[in-house]
Amino acid sequence: MEYRHLGRSGIVVSALSYGNWITHGGQVEEAAATACVRAALDHGITTFDTADVYAGGAAEEVLGRALAGVRRDSIEIFTKVYWPTGPNPNNRGLSRKHIVESVHASLRRLQTDHVDLLQAHRYDVETPLEETLRAFDDLVRQGKVHYIGVSEWTAEQIADAVRIADDLGLDRIVANQPQYSLLWRVIESEVVPVCERNGIGQIVWSPLAQGVLTGKYRQGEPPPAASRAASPAGGGFIHQFLTDDVLGPVEQFAGLARAAGHTPAAVALAWVLQHPNVASAIIGATRPEQVAENVKAVDVELEPDLLRAIDEVLEPIVQRDPGLTRSPAGRP
Repeated sequence: MEYRHLGRSGIVVSALSYGNWITHGGQVEEAAATACVRAALDHGITTFDTADVYAGGAAEEVLGRALAGVRRDSIEIFTKVYWPTGPNPNNRGLSRKHIVESVHASLRRLQTDHVDLLQAHRYDVETPLEETLRAFDDLVRQGKVHYIGVSEWTAEQIADAVRIADDLGLDRIVANQPQYSLLWRVIESEVVPVCERNGIGQIVWSPLAQGVLTGKYRQGEPPPAASRAASPAGGGFIHQFLTDDVLGPVEQFAGLARAAGHTPAAVALAWVLQHPNVASAIIGATRPEQVAENVKAVDVELEPDLLRAIDEVLEPIVQRDPGLTRSPAGRP
């Protein structure tokens, strides 16, 4: 495994992180989830990403039990706050009330006294940014949170947060968690430059486009029975990629990867990891074997000719629109 600094901060994270959106508390049984976590640890993954809203809190609970007994200072646990966690109007957003209450609930579920990174899961247009950043800063000073970050914020929103933190002497954002893959490159034009200027690293989700870039989905064929596309929780999100217009070029990409002696998944992950602003790419798994396969990406070196060929094949379907401020349907 390779380890990288998260932006210009002092914390070091594994180049591949293990995430449990959809899988834990939902798609797989707890024994299988625990086996995947153990496989991640065995292969050198130290960074684990979750959120208070995943599976209604069950994902954090499963992760907490799976990591029980692991030396706390040997791993990094990331979670998020924003989406509704209850019926009350205050059970959502980035108000001080919801942030503090959500973090305390997350700590209980994760069976820990702190999280290494707390991320604002989306931008809250109804709460003053100063209130959100002060609440985050207070949690850092209390030792319940070590670092703060955001997820799926625009370049302007990130820049505003940095400016306000500097003006008020508050803890700065060190991480951004956007969607990023060979198929979805929206962050490249605006978000990445802002982050690079401000020492913010990317922890990217869906680097395999929810499994599409593994090559297992084929034109004219139903999704494999145990795949994410067959899951009620993940099927809606992945649906946008399961068209002939997308699957055709992806099959060509998979052929290029295999001809180079690699799996399509390893090449797709290696492509993401070669970006200098990417600190870590989040992978998920339903079986330990998938973890072992994905970890191979860390050792893959992509030749220029292969990169050019991949770009030629995928360019017609790559999403680059810098005007998009929202991810596709779903809540990663």
